[in-house]
Amino acid sequence: MFDKLRNAFSSAVKSFGEKELKEKDIDEVLFELEIALLESDVATEVIDMIKSDLKKQLIGTTVQKDKINEFVKHSLRQSISNMFDATPKIDVLSNIKNKKERGEPYIISFMGINGTGKTTTIAKFANLLRENKLSAVIAAADTYRAGAIEQISEHGKRLNVKVIAQNYGSDPAAVSRDAVLYAKSHKVDCVLIDTAGRMQTSKNLMDQISKINKVVNPDLKLFVGDSLAGNDTVSQAREFHNYTKFDGAILTKSDADARGGAAISIVKITSTPILYLGVGQEYKDLKPFDKDSFLESLFGAQEPLPEIQTQQNEKPPKQTEVIDVKEKVSMTKEPAVEIKVEPKPEPKIEPKPEPKIEPKPEPKIEPKIKQEVKQEVKAKPVEEIQGDDPFAGITTKDIEKYSDLYDVPPPESDEEARKLASKIKQWIANGRPKPTEEKDVIEEETDEETEEKEMSEDEKPKKKHSMFGWLKK
Repeated sequence: MFDKLRNAFSSAVKSFGEKELKEKDIDEVLFELEIALLESDVATEVIDMIKSDLKKQLIGTTVQKDKINEFVKHSLRQSISNMFDATPKIDVLSNIKNKKERGEPYIISFMGINGTGKTTTIAKFANLLRENKLSAVIAAADTYRAGAIEQISEHGKRLNVKVIAQNYGSDPAAVSRDAVLYAKSHKVDCVLIDTAGRMQTSKNLMDQISKINKVVNPDLKLFVGDSLAGNDTVSQAREFHNYTKFDGAILTKSDADARGGAAISIVKITSTPILYLGVGQEYKDLKPFDKDSFLESLFGAQEPLPEIQTQQNEKPPKQTEVIDVKEKVSMTKEPAVEIKVEPKPEPKIEPKPEPKIEPKPEPKIEPKIKQEVKQEVKAKPVEEIQGDDPFAGITTKDIEKYSDLYDVPPPESDEEARKLASKIKQWIANGRPKPTEEKDVIEEETDEETEEKEMSEDEKPKKKHSMFGWLKK
């Protein structure tokens, strides 16, 4: 694992030990390091940080020549370690147990594009929970990819884990909510939501992930990326984080990753930790990410920092003490290499005077007559309902809010359902007003409703049971 990245750092350390550390030599080695890190899929932001940190460590520092390699290796190691330390610390299992004590399920949403091993990772995570005496339910919210529901259902059978699923094309947010309700009623510890894989450039599909997160409000949002995809995985993580602000990442196929740059890059770009690594095909092959093990794979076992001296911390000799520089150098086994790199003065930039902007006279707004205002308030036309589902495009939240505002009972027939859907769409088009503002537009009865009220109970047509009976819940 991570052979290429390890070789890049090793070559840089060796080059610093072989050259005289003048400013020109330092820049040459840092350029070679930059090329090697780019080939290892390390993002440019990370490379710039590593180069800057290392140059700051070398400027004004005196190190014995036989200790330069150790000093550079320690500096590189510390720079990457500080980057990992800057991310939040998340103990997933402890968080699940803490919420279990409050009698509530812990909700985790998994996101990423198709082909990264997201569904298999969810199955591995369910197995991890089972090994830690925690129960789980899986929401098959990937209702778009052919075979996705069957795939996660098969994993559920093998692991003896309940899978909540609906038909293909169903609303993923509704499937996720059903899984949360099941977990609450059956005292399940954790809900694992398998979202549909999508490219990070598809705005409509990315918006659906945001909708799922708003409906179920997950406690933890995890990005699943393929280590072997390199810079493409870094680009995916950047875009997903812009949309959803995920809390952490899982990198799959890490056992076959020879470059290793994705792990460092994702941490730097998103400021979120790597929580787990997929290291094999079996359910047990999901390991917690350990910073120390990762650094040891790159730099070997940690060694103590060699003794160094910086010019800023050197104490001036006492007046009574006479120092013979030649004699002092001859007494040491190896002469010390003094690195003196004077930073170039930055050119002074005088600010240009800002041009005065004279305020323009504000245009006079003529008041509109009452008749024009009345015309603007007219209700917007509602699109004619088509298709089998009259509630298509209407969120559950809008249905519940409208029913509460206007005290509307659940529809008993398909015809009532269509009328209710038409009224809700009209209400949404008018900006969701309160009953006092919508009186003339919403509550106006149709001719059929007036005739039906005038009929006797025997003359009224019998209502058919609706295929939308689920609205009563």
